[in-house]
Amino acid sequence: MGTDWVDMVREGRKWPEYIDSMVRRTIQRLFDALPSQCLVCHAWPSQAVCEVCVNRFAQPRPRCRSCALALAASVEQCGECIKHAPPLDQCLAAVSYEYPWSDLIVGYKFREHPGRASALALLLRSTPWVEPALDAADLVLPMPLSDARLQTRGFNQALLLARQLAPEKTVPRLLLRIKDTAPQSSLRRSARLNSLNDAFAVDPLQHRRLKGARLVLIDDVMTSGASLFGAARALRAAGAAHITGVVIARTE
Repeated sequence: MGTDWVDMVREGRKWPEYIDSMVRRTIQRLFDALPSQCLVCHAWPSQAVCEVCVNRFAQPRPRCRSCALALAASVEQCGECIKHAPPLDQCLAAVSYEYPWSDLIVGYKFREHPGRASALALLLRSTPWVEPALDAADLVLPMPLSDARLQTRGFNQALLLARQLAPEKTVPRLLLRIKDTAPQSSLRRSARLNSLNDAFAVDPLQHRRLKGARLVLIDDVMTSGASLFGAARALRAAGAAHITGVVIARTE
């Protein structure tokens, strides 16, 4: 493989149309597993994000305990969650959705960089209270994609994260996405909330596993919270006793 191919893979440039999607993903995983430059500061050799950049860009921030919105240091819960309690018992976010994490997550999800899951999972594990939540959980559930979106993307980014975080507890098809919707980033807040009504369901053959269970619900980015809240309501209706949402990034 020539240097042009190497540069194309590392820079996330568009693949030629004649390269089969499965071959593309296989090649990308091989490259993602190799030592290379830090994607932020370009230090060499490094993992996807070096320790210096993690320390610089991923300092813990005070956040609402229910929706992970960034708050002042003395505040534990945002006004919206006080007025309208969400269906999550706890919500944890590693970072805010801003540079450099926004670019890394976009590359992870949409530019066929599934190998970045290990670096992003390590970032989550270093986030306060994430490790105890994983330890206390009976089940770890990834946010599901619709069949159409899964076919287009080729992988579920939340499932890869969950398997990195707690492989023995991860259950991929217990929570189902039964209604496809427009990408949440393209909608106003009110439309996001309405678009996800009845979008999630629990596999009826696994329903009994949720009775009294402690769950961790994994996703990559939280915006309005509509997706996580919709999924949590379906899980709560099925008998879940405690639900913690865990995301890489939270918009402000």
